[in-house]
Amino acid sequence: RNLPYDESSPSLFRDMNKCINCGRCVRICEEKQGLAILSPTGRGHEVIPLPALAAPIAATDCINCGQCATVCPVGAITERMEFREVMKQLENKDKVVVVQTAPAVRVAFAEEFGEPAGTVSIGKRVAAIRKVGFDYVFDTDFAADLTIMEEGSELLGRVKEGGKFPMFTSCCPGWVNLMEKLYPEFTENLSSSRSPHEMLGSVAKTYFAKKIGKKPEDIYVVSIMPCTAKKDEKIRPQLKVEGLPSVDAVLTTRELAKLVKIKNIPYLSLDEEEYDNPLGKSTGAAVIFGA
Repeated sequence: RNLPYDESSPSLFRDMNKCINCGRCVRICEEKQGLAILSPTGRGHEVIPLPALAAPIAATDCINCGQCATVCPVGAITERMEFREVMKQLENKDKVVVVQTAPAVRVAFAEEFGEPAGTVSIGKRVAAIRKVGFDYVFDTDFAADLTIMEEGSELLGRVKEGGKFPMFTSCCPGWVNLMEKLYPEFTENLSSSRSPHEMLGSVAKTYFAKKIGKKPEDIYVVSIMPCTAKKDEKIRPQLKVEGLPSVDAVLTTRELAKLVKIKNIPYLSLDEEEYDNPLGKSTGAAVIFGA
């Protein structure tokens, strides 16, 4: 094959020259996600899974969930890699590079280094991230606590004022994409709260920036997330702070692992370290919310 790359999506990269026609992406999208964005196109050995009319993926009802990338065995569909840009920013002396990690990453990251599935890797992971070169390491759970308060207050406000019910959380960008594209009649049911990583990005570029004597544009926020839809969420114009995106880059768990491996950091032999304060503190409720 000699097919062009599909780089239309902010979350997914498609190189159908690698495709082996296993059909996993077709099945996961239709049978598990209920969207049926992809279908076998062509005849005989030229069959290939494509959107209708061979449209770019961004022109479809794709919600950027990334399930197709999860099941693709040959890398024909992957997350849209951003770790190279993050590496450039780590070398930029004019930027304070802040990283936050989602709770799910702590039970997936260690697998990249041969540890058993489900191994909790908080302390070593924080140490590895610092050695990569990030200036501050924060926990998205801090913002999950903020989200609990924000959504709880909003719910009470709707109860008192007769707001739209049921009220849906706005923390999953894939779910928000699904609602906007296929069920727009539920728009008013959606919470107006940002998702936790976007909240922490806002706090980092306002409150935290002032605390360390920096301007919002001096702060570069990186989110380590288990979800490719977060890459799409960060470019939403509604989420900007003083004209700047709240989050500048989103890396998946395996992109972070790539960074650690590129830097030749001996993850398994690292001593455990703590998140930075104050945006590294959280309650047990935040962990439950993240789950």
